[in-house]
Amino acid sequence: MCGIIGILGHHEVAPILVESLKRLEYRGYDSAGIATVNQGRLERRRAVGKLANLSDLLVHEPLPGKAGIGHTRWATHGAATVGNAHPHMSGHVAVVHNGIIENFRELREELAAAGLLAETQTDTETVALLTRMYMDRGLAPREAAVATLKKLEGAFALLWIFEGEDDLMIAARRGSPLAIGHGTGEMYVGSDAIALAPLTDRIVYLEEGDYAFVTRAGVEIHDADGRRANRAEARIDLGATRVEKAGYKHFMAKEIAEQPVVLGDALAHYLPGDRINLPEGLDFAGLERLTLVACGTAFYACSVAKYWFEQIAGLPCEIDVASEFRYREPPLPANSYALFVSQSGETADTLAALRYCQEKVAKTVAVVNVATSSIARESDVALPILAGIEVGVASTKAFTCQLLVLAVLALKAGVDRGRLSPEDLAGHVAALRALPGLMNAAISASGPVAKLAERLAEAQDILFLGRGPMYPLALEGALKLKEISYIHAEGYASGELKHGPIALIDRSVPVIVLAPHDRLFDKTVSNMQEVMARHGKVLLISDAKGLAVASEGVWEALRMPEVAEPFAPILYAIPAQLLAYHTAIAKGTDVDQPRNLAKSVTVE
Repeated sequence: MCGIIGILGHHEVAPILVESLKRLEYRGYDSAGIATVNQGRLERRRAVGKLANLSDLLVHEPLPGKAGIGHTRWATHGAATVGNAHPHMSGHVAVVHNGIIENFRELREELAAAGLLAETQTDTETVALLTRMYMDRGLAPREAAVATLKKLEGAFALLWIFEGEDDLMIAARRGSPLAIGHGTGEMYVGSDAIALAPLTDRIVYLEEGDYAFVTRAGVEIHDADGRRANRAEARIDLGATRVEKAGYKHFMAKEIAEQPVVLGDALAHYLPGDRINLPEGLDFAGLERLTLVACGTAFYACSVAKYWFEQIAGLPCEIDVASEFRYREPPLPANSYALFVSQSGETADTLAALRYCQEKVAKTVAVVNVATSSIARESDVALPILAGIEVGVASTKAFTCQLLVLAVLALKAGVDRGRLSPEDLAGHVAALRALPGLMNAAISASGPVAKLAERLAEAQDILFLGRGPMYPLALEGALKLKEISYIHAEGYASGELKHGPIALIDRSVPVIVLAPHDRLFDKTVSNMQEVMARHGKVLLISDAKGLAVASEGVWEALRMPEVAEPFAPILYAIPAQLLAYHTAIAKGTDVDQPRNLAKSVTVE
């Protein structure tokens, strides 16, 4: 969600802060601001909307200084206004914040009693006011920040600077990530490595509860109990953090086109030669259950994988939305695994669910795109999906790579549980290895999609239907469409149509049917006929066999390559993504940064 950057440098930091914030735009935001310390004086500039507005403001009202902090805000408490934008200042203190201070109302009352009144609607201002209160009582900045931390409840990443202190930043994390970057006589703080990549490749990640005193000479880290702590320095691949459109109009278009390549990379890693390459210690043989937990698109990836684990491996699965999982307090068999899927590896609800499961299950497994993320570090086993940086808010290549890794895990479970013969395994592996080529073919033959999308863009409501593992893909297709085109879309299991949703069918409602010619095809076609009998506009997405049998009378049809039945959702994600993309283009919406959404959801 929100993005943080901080710099103690030797050059004017305002332009560097803004450039770093641009690298965090993919996280989603609705206002931005920076603050600097210049010759001991603390000043800030803030603007609503895109970073271009902040850049324009800085042209007319420059902000000098070689030490500063910056922030892109995704509104939680209070509307997107200049007054609510970060950094927040009070007295000699400026602070930026990701996350939520859950007890800010109680703290406001305490502060009001001390004569410090809030001027904004935000929870973050409470942090600045508290720190000011402690400094007014005589505490030094370091002591005041630590005293403030002891009062806060919730999940947050915080970064302070202070008037009169041009060689000090104070950083703290509890539930929301922060990284410290080392330069030559310079130091940096960022909410992720992408923000720091142009500045340094030497990164230290703060652990849960850590706080740090950062000066140009280095960093002093303390753990949650106040003890000095050493955190390992990591080297990041600067090439892997490069964020470029590479000639594409949008990041989403680039990331859709990259899927054959990144899926091929993941296949080469997890299925080299004739073996499954997974970390030692993953043994599904005697497990009672597998629990899969995720949010959004990752949840739909888990929903597809449930079919694979149960059908291929005979392993009972439970899937849950992370935001509900831990509050249900579900009983978990000790002889079970819990698997957590997250693109960013920082999804707050998923991370909380992981922590709930620790010590309750035999093993926790993370499927993530960021190997250094909190979820990856706190799991017993972390499996990178190897998708590379995904900038578009609507996930594309991360989704298909998540599916690929989950499919490999299902094959491993099938082998461990004696459900897959060597011949069966070889057949499944061959089917997975064929996917990059099939994806290329599907993308290359996607010319008609743009024209189709122009007609879909006229609709107010769109339904997606699928059976078996294509049902979760129908949910994902509807999510993609609503995310970036703002058209109301819903996904349903085809067999559920007559149990309510069919009441929505008329001539104005397109119905997108995802139906490879598999063992469930005839059932899906029967449901499709029910739609057509009520004058519904059916877009049938199927292969040559399916279209030959069932395309007569449909509104439109899209032809897909033939694909092995279990793994059709990975391939059929392509038309679902392309339909959403081109419909958004036709509607003129912001494809990469749709309204109200954020890439990395680090609050509950």
